[in-house]
Amino acid sequence: MKEIDQGAEHNTVKERILKEALRLFSEKGFEGTSLQAIADAVGIQKPSLIYHFPSKENLRQNVVESLIVYWKNELPRMLTTSQDDSNRLVSTMTSLVNFFMEDVNRARLVVREMIDRPEETFSVLNEHVSPWTRLIGDYLRMGQQGGIYKKDVDPNAYIVQVMVMVVGTVAMGTVISGMVSASTDISHGPLIKELVRIVQASLYADKK
Repeated sequence: MKEIDQGAEHNTVKERILKEALRLFSEKGFEGTSLQAIADAVGIQKPSLIYHFPSKENLRQNVVESLIVYWKNELPRMLTTSQDDSNRLVSTMTSLVNFFMEDVNRARLVVREMIDRPEETFSVLNEHVSPWTRLIGDYLRMGQQGGIYKKDVDPNAYIVQVMVMVVGTVAMGTVISGMVSASTDISHGPLIKELVRIVQASLYADKK
């Protein structure tokens, strides 16, 4: 029983380290964050952090991997459920939005990684995400053939633009809202609602 408790505590500390590293990397960037700052945020000594993650780069890779796990697990589940193509795509997008909204630092870190490490991020997306986004593209093409989706939609470009809008809305939407509102108390809710409306209006064919 003691070993189980120690193992659970070990996992809890690792999870706390990953969570605080995600927050600090997204707020201050990789270069602007020290291992000591992460250890302080978790409430542990720096040697304890290094026990779990031997270097800051190793920690960064584990943080990124924790985000990729979503794509490896959730996307396949959403895309292989027994529902029609239209509902499947809506469910997939809803799940994606919820994932980023659960912790906005996820979206902010993705933006930082794309800017700071474009080639590495491209490779990660191509290796881990593209097999499933290609499947989404196939669903879009089938929907076009069935008259559900607009014929002039470019499936690949559409997927990229939706991803840009989702990540950008969650990561920066409340900041960019300064262009239209003086209030700093901006909710993501109306932004997400309008995003969904745009995505659906640009995709679905007009009913005859």
